Amino acid sequence: MNLKFLIRSRSQLVCRQAVLVAVLMTAVFLSLRASAALGGDLASVDADQKQLQSVKRSMRAAGNYTVYEIQTGYGTSIREYVSPAGKVFGVAWDGPYLPDLRQILSSYYDQFEQAAAQRRQLHQRGPLFIEEPGLVVYSGGHMRAYSGKAYVPEELPQGVQPGEIR
Repeated sequence: MNLKFLIRSRSQLVCRQAVLVAVLMTAVFLSLRASAALGGDLASVDADQKQLQSVKRSMRAAGNYTVYEIQTGYGTSIREYVSPAGKVFGVAWDGPYLPDLRQILSSYYDQFEQAAAQRRQLHQRGPLFIEEPGLVVYSGGHMRAYSGKAYVPEELPQGVQPGEIR
């Protein structure tokens, strides 16, 4: 074999690997920055806006709560539902990529993971629906079309129905 060919092939391989690592790190970085947190307070919503500098954010009042929407750099919308007391009682998402549920569910993630593991042990397939004391999570979809929601029933403001979280 020609030595020049081997050197060029090796450098092309290294270049491709570097690009792959950069793409993966960017995806991880973007998912970490989308930090909507169930159970957090209004300050966590403001922190999200600052951390997600170039990401679109909107706010709308709806009865007994306010909805803050974050559009991530990879196209997933995350909505945080905040009570008049300033607490995030629900989150919802939809888009081409499933968000980092550990980040979104925050302190509720371990409870979610245990319930999801039990479901996997029972070999249940399809959309994930978990209704536990203190936490309700629905997550479903397929590649490039995911949606879901999570809320804390005890934290729903008076008069707010679970179906309003979407």
